[in-house]
Amino acid sequence: MIRSCLPNPFIFVSWLLGGVIVLVSGLALMVIAVPELADLPHLTAIALDGRVIESLSLTFAAGCSAVLFLLLCGTPLAYALSRTTSRWRSVAESLLDLPLALPHTVAGLMVYLLFMSRGLIGGPLAQAGIFFEDAFLGIVMAMIFVSSPYYVNTVREGFERVPVHLEYVARTLGATEFAAFRFIALPLCSRHIWSGALLAWGRAVGEFAAVIMIAYFPEVISALMYQRFSTGGIAESRSIAFIMIVVCLVVFFTLRTMTRTRGENDDHH
Repeated sequence: MIRSCLPNPFIFVSWLLGGVIVLVSGLALMVIAVPELADLPHLTAIALDGRVIESLSLTFAAGCSAVLFLLLCGTPLAYALSRTTSRWRSVAESLLDLPLALPHTVAGLMVYLLFMSRGLIGGPLAQAGIFFEDAFLGIVMAMIFVSSPYYVNTVREGFERVPVHLEYVARTLGATEFAAFRFIALPLCSRHIWSGALLAWGRAVGEFAAVIMIAYFPEVISALMYQRFSTGGIAESRSIAFIMIVVCLVVFFTLRTMTRTRGENDDHH
């Protein structure tokens, strides 16, 4: 009985080693949080600043739009990759993973050259009255480009965990391929879809360089924070950073809890 109360030695050592990462993150949060909480009137004034609220709303709206696009287009791509064994899969995965290794400025330049008013995609759309430069659509496209590997790779791994024979059984019972995907593969992969969407959203709203390359205005929160740092110093930019951190912590904690609960329910079933 006493023995069962003792911590697992390996888990304890793992926490001890991995705790360094958590400690660094906690200390980084502390150096921002302590001075901000010590000056609540200033923090409140920044939080109620119309420009800050507008920038936060824009950032989160663009991030959600990017995730919505990935849900609609990235989910089928992840499923196709998980069920494909040809050599073209490696080509597609390499192209998809490219933003992971590129400097953010290079990713931004690629997006800009593709979607600018004279670009391969942006040119024809500009003639139709659809513009990406200094526009909401430009922000969304930059966010999609940098966040797509996080979503597609996570969801692909989820689909790979779904036994293919379950879909085969459904098809022998008369289900179409889409029905097997809709009622078997998709529900069993829902936890990975949640996780992938969360990772992609976090990556999207945190992007700076790729976004400002194509759309410095309207200002996302990272661009506004950089502008305030250049003109108002650490005090103003730190307050905006703290507000962003608090909002993201709430979102991440809530969605991670929902994902974990959903996974536990799935395991019980």
